[in-house]
Amino acid sequence: MKKIIHCDCDCFFAAVEMRDKPEYKNIPLAIGGRADRRGVIATCNYPARQFGVRSAMATAHALKLCPSLTVIPGEMEKYRNVSAQIMQIYREVTECIEPLSLDEAYLDVSGSNLYKGSATRIAQMLRSRVLQETGITISAGVAPNKFLAKVASDWNKPDGLCVITPDQVESFVENLPVRKLHGVGSKTAEKLQSMGVDTCGDLKTLALSQLTENFGRFGQRLYELSRGVDDRDVVTHRVRKSISVEHTFAADLLSLDECLSHIPELYRELQQRFSRYQDERSIQGLFVKLKFSDFTQTTIEHRTMDHNVLFFSDLMTRGYKRGNKPVRLLGLGFRLKDLPLTEPLLQGPFLPGPLLQGAMLQNGMLQSGMLQSAMLKAPRLKGFPLKNTFYKNKESEGFQQLSFWY
Repeated sequence: MKKIIHCDCDCFFAAVEMRDKPEYKNIPLAIGGRADRRGVIATCNYPARQFGVRSAMATAHALKLCPSLTVIPGEMEKYRNVSAQIMQIYREVTECIEPLSLDEAYLDVSGSNLYKGSATRIAQMLRSRVLQETGITISAGVAPNKFLAKVASDWNKPDGLCVITPDQVESFVENLPVRKLHGVGSKTAEKLQSMGVDTCGDLKTLALSQLTENFGRFGQRLYELSRGVDDRDVVTHRVRKSISVEHTFAADLLSLDECLSHIPELYRELQQRFSRYQDERSIQGLFVKLKFSDFTQTTIEHRTMDHNVLFFSDLMTRGYKRGNKPVRLLGLGFRLKDLPLTEPLLQGPFLPGPLLQGAMLQNGMLQSGMLQSAMLKAPRLKGFPLKNTFYKNKESEGFQQLSFWY
């Protein structure tokens, strides 16, 4: 049985600011962009939430709901440093951590011997240490899987702890509103409600075939979650699948030419971001995102390894014609994949990865007598030219040449 803890800092950015500036503590506070530049709220404290202010809300709308709201731009570097402190506390408990953002993470403590393996006591200790060492409160959920742990962490916010033991799963899920299920947005919730489904108990009465007919592959997921089933592991390393940049403009862009004029600037910024990953990732596609003045949006992409301003201009032209109206946001992005093995496979003393299957290595060198084995294990693919590479013979300290298909 897994023991998963989901830790979530309470209104993280705002909490850091309230910690550092006590004058912010008891007033409605939000971190976000300026209203006159179409800014958006990143997060807000609980006094602001009492007015209906929420993350991802336009700053202008937030100020209408709460005229006394104090909006500050925030300091991302400071938040990253506090997040690193908190994550280090988590790592002292387990290396099996899946960060979801700067302020939340899953921890798998199934194999921990702390407190005789009690996930509840581990969660209590983490909450106490984070508060003591960083001044930030966290809410935690403890459960047998990721889905329930995340739901539980939100149950007693702020500064709360909720534990769902294995024998409580069925009764807890039975009355859980379907809108609490991961992946159920407003439209899915409306559709479920039209089918007479408000809780997971209602959802369990629907057959799997009925759910897949109405919701496709997500129907299978709904079927499992309504029964408290979630087999996902805590993933300690995520592979980035895309990278992008986007700008929201203070005034709508009224024509296609105006949109196209911003591509060079966005493209330079995108290239700069990609430079951090180019040693391990390659580009397999491009995409452009446009959000129109009425908040409808479209994304158009093209699968290619080539990229330049002209490619993005063509995509943006096609995307703009889908709406043909003023634009408030533009974005450019790359779809990424792992770097392939490129020619030359090897210029130096070590054999490439494909040749090492079945070969014994010692101190990075092939042991004597294993060359033939390595060659027999090497892939031989039709249509590829014969290439030469070199390996270092451990005994002679000399270099010998291998020819092989790759």
